[in-house]
Formats: sequence, C-alpha cells, structure tokens
Amino acid sequence: MQTDSALIEGYLEHVRVEKRLAARTVELYALDLAKLQRFAAAPASPADTGVALRDVKNHHIRRWVATMHSGGRSGRGIALILSGWRGFYAWLGRQGQVASNPVQDVRSPKAPKPLPKALGVDDAVQFADFHSDDDAWLEARDCAMVELLYGSGLRVGELVGLDVVVSAQAKGWIDMQAAEAHVLGKGSKRRSVPVGAAALRALQRWLALRGTGAGLAAPGPTVAQVHSADASAALFQGRHGTRLTAQSVWQRLQRRSQQAGMATPVHPHMLRHSFASHVLQSSSDLRGVQELLGHANISTTQVYTRLDFQHLAKAYDAAHPRAKVKKSP
Repeated sequence: MQTDSALIEGYLEHVRVEKRLAARTVELYALDLAKLQRFAAAPASPADTGVALRDVKNHHIRRWVATMHSGGRSGRGIALILSGWRGFYAWLGRQGQVASNPVQDVRSPKAPKPLPKALGVDDAVQFADFHSDDDAWLEARDCAMVELLYGSGLRVGELVGLDVVVSAQAKGWIDMQAAEAHVLGKGSKRRSVPVGAAALRALQRWLALRGTGAGLAAPGPTVAQVHSADASAALFQGRHGTRLTAQSVWQRLQRRSQQAGMATPVHPHMLRHSFASHVLQSSSDLRGVQELLGHANISTTQVYTRLDFQHLAKAYDAAHPRAKVKKSP
C-alpha cells in the first residue's frame, strides 16, 4: 500500500505531466497537499495518532477548515486550498484509493462584505461646498453633479443618463418645479427621488451656462428654453456637447477631491454611500433609505446600519466615561 507521500507525489506527477499545469501551479498544489498531510498526521487528542490520507472523512476536513479560519486565513485563501484538496481526492477516487471525496461538499467560510466607503458629514459638506478655480462652465457643471450625487443618492449611471427634455426616450430627467429627479435604475426600474434646495440652485446655475460650451459665448438659455424640444438631450455634457460618461465623472470627482484637500479620493459611489449613511443616521428609516436608493432587497440597504453603528460607536468612545481606557499608574 502506498504511503501518503507517495500518493501526493503520484498526484503531482499527474497534474504536471498529464494535465500539463504550469510549474507555479504544481508548486502551489504541493504546498496545499503538504498542509493536508500535516493536518492528517497531527493527533486530535493525546490518544490519537493521526489519520491516513485515504481515511480522511468529511468531519476532518471541516475541522481543519475551522482551524485555518480561526488562525486568520481568509475565506478566499481557504477556498483555494480546498480546491486543491478536492482535486487530489477526485484523482484518488479515480485510482480506486478512496470510496468518496471528503472535500466534495465543504465550502470555505464566507468573507464578510466590506463596508461601503462613506464620507463623514463634515467632509461631505466640505466637498459639496468646495468651489474650484476652473472656469465658470466647468465649475457649474461639476458642482451640480456633486449636489445630485450626494443630495439625491444617484448612481453615476443614473446621473449621466439624465436628459433636459422629458420624452419617451429619456432615461431620466429633473422636474425643477416638483424638485424631483426621475431616473432609470438597475433592472430598468424607474424611481423618483427628491432634489434638495442646494442641488436645485446648482442646477439653475448649470442650466444657465450649459449651452455656452466653454462659458465664453453669449448667455445660455433660460430654464424654460432648456426644456424645449430643440435642446440637446444630455443634461451633463462635455466641452463638445456630447453626453458625459461615467468614467469622466469619476475623473472629475477625483480631481475635485484633490483640489479640495480631501484625505481620500472621492468617487461617485462614495457620495451615494454618504447620502444613504447620513439619511439613515438622521432618520433611522431603513425602508425609506431603501426606496430612495432603489434597492430591490432590504438586505442590500442593511449594510448602512453597520456604518451607522460605527458612527454611534465612535461617538460612544469619544464621549462616554466608561469607554475610556484608564492609563496604568
């Protein structure tokens, strides 16, 4: 009967010669199988002498996964190791060495979803209030974009899809009188979100300059004229009158955040996250935030409760006398 080391060598020879895997891949497989061999050889109790690789069962694999996870190994790292082990036992099965694959239904621990990056209230207001040294045309456009992203929580795709004319072809538009933005979100679902006073003022400034290109020509059209059928469709345009792209919005916001002296580059979705987090902090209305964001499932919106808890935890750490760690004398 072959030893555990001989079985591993046979499998590595198989993937190297028959499957023709890259040398680096074979090397990684060897490291993962060496880890499997160490786990199997380690006694689980003083009376235990370890287990041969042929005799490994599902509960062994699950215990070793738990050991790796508690030791700090990431879910992705464990998944890669399990993939290597699964392939090894599949090969042993084809060789008639094992009756079943002990790794077959074992999955790695799910990695926790990272928290969305949101600005603090003061930083968000500072960014929204910032005025750059760009010419009036660019400044008016970028300011209006920031106000809609932060003030209404729009996705960048919804922002660049806005038109100045309400039509059957329009993906979205702003109703200035009703102070509402009508957008086409994910899954082609339409929703309406409120537009705040600051955003309305920024939009008025932008619409007054929008048709002048570089801002050096004659005064632009009035709001009423902009809503005529003769106006170009896109609300937010580049210098040549073409619809602004999502990539361009990302670039403009990153440049603007550098000019504003922000500690971290700001991107469109960060402003959407900030909108959701700050509304939730003030209202505690999770369902309302879900509707404003256009989330199909409440579980998607619940991630912002974790941000809200972080905000409360920081306030507690800063203010509560029992939160402060006493220094040793």
